[in-house]
Amino acid sequence: MTPLISTESTAEGHASSAPARKTSRLSGVRMILTIAGKDLRSELRSKDTINASLSFAVVILLLFSFAFDMSPQQVHEMGGGLLWLVFMFAGALILNRSFSRELPNDCLDALLSSPATGAQLWAGKAIANYVLVLAVEAACLPVFSVFYNVSLLAQVPKLAVVMLLGTWALTIIGTVFSAMTVNLRLRELMLPTLLYPMLIPALLAAIQCTGAILNPDSTADNTIWYRLLVAYDVIFTLLASALVEVLLVG
Repeated sequence: MTPLISTESTAEGHASSAPARKTSRLSGVRMILTIAGKDLRSELRSKDTINASLSFAVVILLLFSFAFDMSPQQVHEMGGGLLWLVFMFAGALILNRSFSRELPNDCLDALLSSPATGAQLWAGKAIANYVLVLAVEAACLPVFSVFYNVSLLAQVPKLAVVMLLGTWALTIIGTVFSAMTVNLRLRELMLPTLLYPMLIPALLAAIQCTGAILNPDSTADNTIWYRLLVAYDVIFTLLASALVEVLLVG
């Protein structure tokens, strides 16, 4: 009878552990959404970062429109690079505040002492940054359309795909580097210095895809660039979630 009892107890153990794992996963997702919601509510109350980022992006687009009197063909060829440079610079302003807003009143220490793991804290802040950067990018598109006399209505679905992939690449890396530089006095300088070189593959892919979308005469096959963006997002999401615990606790 001993083997029978052992088998039954093992089966009961497996059966009881399955709901526990499911509950743990749901608790982790809830923790991530709580952190993301906290950051979004904090930004919506103050609007300091998103206003500064949006104003910076609009000013850069305006200055470029006056500095370079581009023909429609030149806009089609260079528009992708121009848009993503503006997105990168404006996004860095949002990312820089991701962890530094937690410094007053030792809020960062309280977050690290909470039940949330380092990966959950990173994921929550990355999602909040993702939403904020996408909001700034979406506001920049009509400004770009007016200043450069480009119709984007027909290209919006394709542009949205590239923006979703490229912006996630920006936010996953930027959120990690924001955590690394939060205690540095020159974090406003160090974050872009670390961030932009790491983004070169994703930035090149996003520029190529956006340029092909803006250029109606383009016949290039950009499948490889879309694959590069997806691979970059997947690889660096896994790396960031695995290493961020060491960065935050260390």
